[in-house]
Amino acid sequence: MRRLGLLGVAIVMLTASMSGIAPHPSHATPGGEAGATLEGLATGRDHERLVPVGTTEGPRGLTYHAYERTYRGLPVLGGDFVAVTDSSGSLVGTPLAGKPPVDVAVTPTVTPRAATAAARTRMPGATGATAPRLVVFAPDDEERLAYEVVLTGTREGRPSRLHVIVDARSGTVPAAWDEVLDGTGHGYYYDDTPIDTRRTGSGYEMSDPGRRNLFCGIQGNGAVSGPDDSFGNGGGTDLETACADAYYAAQQEWNMLRDWLGRDGFDGSGGAFPLFVGLNAVNAYWNGHTVNIGRTKDNQRQLTELDVVAHEFGHSVFQFTPGGFDGYTETYALNEATGDIFGALTEHYANHPSDPPDYVYAEEADALGRGPERIMYDPSAGPRDEPNCWSTKIPDTEVHDAAGPANHFFYLMAEGTNPGGGKPSSPVCAGGPDSVTGLGIRTAGRIWMTALLQKTSFWEYADARVATLNAVTQLYPGDCARYDTVKGAWDAVSVPAQAAEPGRPGDCGQNPSSFSLDLTPATVDTTPGAVATSTVVTRTTSGDP
Repeated sequence: MRRLGLLGVAIVMLTASMSGIAPHPSHATPGGEAGATLEGLATGRDHERLVPVGTTEGPRGLTYHAYERTYRGLPVLGGDFVAVTDSSGSLVGTPLAGKPPVDVAVTPTVTPRAATAAARTRMPGATGATAPRLVVFAPDDEERLAYEVVLTGTREGRPSRLHVIVDARSGTVPAAWDEVLDGTGHGYYYDDTPIDTRRTGSGYEMSDPGRRNLFCGIQGNGAVSGPDDSFGNGGGTDLETACADAYYAAQQEWNMLRDWLGRDGFDGSGGAFPLFVGLNAVNAYWNGHTVNIGRTKDNQRQLTELDVVAHEFGHSVFQFTPGGFDGYTETYALNEATGDIFGALTEHYANHPSDPPDYVYAEEADALGRGPERIMYDPSAGPRDEPNCWSTKIPDTEVHDAAGPANHFFYLMAEGTNPGGGKPSSPVCAGGPDSVTGLGIRTAGRIWMTALLQKTSFWEYADARVATLNAVTQLYPGDCARYDTVKGAWDAVSVPAQAAEPGRPGDCGQNPSSFSLDLTPATVDTTPGAVATSTVVTRTTSGDP
């Protein structure tokens, strides 16, 4: 049985918080051949409508079109999908495969007032509640008429926006998820580093002139400012110093997304989000629109190292890709893993001598005095109860710990089982391959980012496996070695094969971007010192060499 996304979230620091309902990347609405093809796919889906919500340009001329569905005018939660088109506008794959037509009665027997009362049992102290919204709740194989109620208030001492699904016929609550979850965690960590600041009438401020909406402030205040363009004193408890570290980390992650992954900002549309330090808690979190960073347990340092800040902003990327974060425990676990993955990517991109790139999380801050909080190459070796391998117990596992198999997968995809060069070896779960050969972190990051562009609500490990295998075939068509690595990495963490995943490329060993070469004449006889002429003719045989 799948578990609700809100289970087990009230525990530990140094785990990222979740985002809010996701506005999808907003670009041009898909049209032309791709739109016509999708309209054709709606044939036979009585009373359904496919609603384009945004597109994202990808590599190699690929475009990712996010769609939602309605049924008799009602939103279908869990009915979203992503269609991929190539440079000619032709559809790649069958985006609605496995999504049967909706067929459910739309007359509720539970009143809106009763639905609100049922929702409030999940947060008795709620200070506000939205009007119940009638929806079709259809993740995976479920399908039911339901109300969605969003409660606001405080749960366990932290802000909360709790989405509650109430069955419109029985009054039961089949699902709920919170937009805000606990997370963790001359600068203190990064001294004498360049940061992009803004000139003001009286001096300078940590407000980015080129990354829209990015600034760093102390809790409850605007951007940190000063009379000169030098910020911080290097002290572990100084909050201006904390902003210098965190602001540098955010700019490095933005650059990594641009230079390595081809993404335009945290939201995919050139936008960023404010960053605040000074949270008086051993914690850090993303709340859907800002990143908030706290301190260590001994109150001697702030949690503003590269991978902690990048982890939190990584949740904004997860939020602002198709499907948002709505879903079950596994959706939240994959969001947590995404934060760790972007933390590792940012560390490798920045390559700062004070924080050498690695695959362990929050080791520089040492927030609880027990070293790194998570270890991607061997999750079970860390201080948390993180499994290395996926199993049917994952839906019952606390969401941050349930990220372990995805972190393990990413390390294997990037570095392999025995990378050498001083990098740690990584174990393989029972039944997995003898070994996995890594692709390098930059290639692995491209594959994970491209998979996120095909994410849907209620994303689970099985869906992530399919999405990454689709991604590697889209990015590297015909490249069997890369395909084998991605497949092998999932096999190595015990995520089973799925019927929807693409098979091994049929043109293995052939260069997808290739050419032929001819000589006319092919042979020439000549004497020493004489001149012979042959014409070289090349022709493209496939791809764009």
